Amino acid sequence: MSKNTTISLSILSGKGGVGKSNLALNICYALHQIGHPVLLIDCDMGLANMDVLLGIAPQQHIQDILINNLNPAEVLVPIGNPGAAPFDLLPANSGMAEFAELDAGARGMLREKLNPLASAYDFLCLDIGAGISATAIGFAAMTALRIVVITPEPTSLTDSYAMMKVLSSRHSVQDFYILVNQAESSTEGRQTYNRLAAACKRFLGFAPAYLGEVRADKAVSEAVRKQKPLMQVSPLAPAAVDCMAAANSLQRLRENLLRTEEISAPLNSIVIHDF
Repeated sequence: MSKNTTISLSILSGKGGVGKSNLALNICYALHQIGHPVLLIDCDMGLANMDVLLGIAPQQHIQDILINNLNPAEVLVPIGNPGAAPFDLLPANSGMAEFAELDAGARGMLREKLNPLASAYDFLCLDIGAGISATAIGFAAMTALRIVVITPEPTSLTDSYAMMKVLSSRHSVQDFYILVNQAESSTEGRQTYNRLAAACKRFLGFAPAYLGEVRADKAVSEAVRKQKPLMQVSPLAPAAVDCMAAANSLQRLRENLLRTEEISAPLNSIVIHDF
């Protein structure tokens, strides 16, 4: 693998309301802060909200790549710090019911158009809509790795288990990393992960890895109200510290993949692969 290999990852959840998009934004921002070029793609075609989290109003959206045959580079919105490694967003337009579900052909067209652009980044992150729709599962199966955001609530665990079961049975996907959000402590985060991992090991035949936890923190909602990344407005807040820890773990994972060349699909030539 070349040193400019892109690691593609999707951030997904079994149910809505677990803070998935906010974590996607802040972990990507943390990766940008430690020097990695990052491309974040809002793949929630029906209820996109990354632009709201950032307080921006893009003129072009990822849907325009399909509708108007735009080059993805024309849709990019720089959202990183000036002079630092690139951190760019491909925004989506919310409320377009006809794009809430994309068939395999449309997803394949996006993949073909995105790969040449995405290969310029160290990390390509897909923020995927919650649940087990065909679109969500299809996007999640395209990436090399998957971060599953859960909370300690039982409904979050059961829905996330169901999502991993679908991806495993339909696409033979087993590369999952669990990130526990809104944990009261590291102990609660680890216990929540252990419950989910035990069920996966017993009934699915594999156990997802543990990426860590992000503690419950009022600074998160304050940053959302300000429409700024938590990492930018409160970098020393407990949740921001945890997001940085997750980013450092992803950096180490990327280094290990580059060193061992054991990733399942070589991503220096194909950033997002087809299923």
